[in-house]
Amino acid sequence: MSQTCGFVAIVGRPNVGKSTLMNRILGQKVSITSRRPQTTRHQVMGIKTQDEAQFVYVDTPGMHIMSKDRNKAINRFMNQAAGQALRDVDCVVFIIDRTRWSEEDQAVLKRLEHVTAPVILAVNKVDRLQDKTELLPWLESVGARRDFTAIVPISAKHGTQVDTLEAEVAKHLPESVHYFPEDQITDKSLRFMAAELVREKIMRQLGDELPYQMTVEIEEFREAGRVTHISALILVERQGQKVILIGDRGERIKSIGREARLDIERVLDGKVMLNLWVKVKRGWSDDSRALKSLGYNLD
Repeated sequence: MSQTCGFVAIVGRPNVGKSTLMNRILGQKVSITSRRPQTTRHQVMGIKTQDEAQFVYVDTPGMHIMSKDRNKAINRFMNQAAGQALRDVDCVVFIIDRTRWSEEDQAVLKRLEHVTAPVILAVNKVDRLQDKTELLPWLESVGARRDFTAIVPISAKHGTQVDTLEAEVAKHLPESVHYFPEDQITDKSLRFMAAELVREKIMRQLGDELPYQMTVEIEEFREAGRVTHISALILVERQGQKVILIGDRGERIKSIGREARLDIERVLDGKVMLNLWVKVKRGWSDDSRALKSLGYNLD
């Protein structure tokens, strides 16, 4: 039996469950998640090798409509990163949230007009539908919006019908040698993943207070014996945000560090010493040069 291998872009508006789906498919966390929209900022590649087939999933930032509060350089970067993932892919999984169709879903659909690769529609979070009888008529109506290769209702959180979705994707993988070793699950470095896990804990605890004006940069990542020492710099834009992040007597930053360290230890399978620092860097999220220096680069 010949080998197959292909790139699969996972796209959709913010907060529909793209990262949750990829983590479910891979069986472990590669993309960070939170209830806050636009938690994912970079293209993150997740690799699954199963027998003769290798799936190279590309998780993307949520495609969103630029608005007054989402019109910074980092917003433009995220939209460009999501759009770039559509180039030269073998298949696209377009995710929507239950029977909700928004202006941003329509904008994503429009971005897909010129995509020649097969597009599979994944209707996520169906486990949360109050009235299940709404689903079938909705699937029929949404199917009229485009000639989708397949429409699959799923629950990424619980794994419902995710295997069915994978089987549909597998039909579109071209014959090819595998691009990655069988045991590799992502193209991202451990340094990158450590920074993302710190950012995830901040988003989960303080997503409303620090929506987009926060990023994490790893300043030190070194192994000393059986311990990995990591120093992470958290950048915010205002002094007030720094105060919120540190918390009363440093309790908030300690809680974030504790949760992040435990997740990083699971990824590294070893002991971690994690130090967090907070610094105010005004205007970084709307400064293209600053973004590039912080790793927000499409090159």
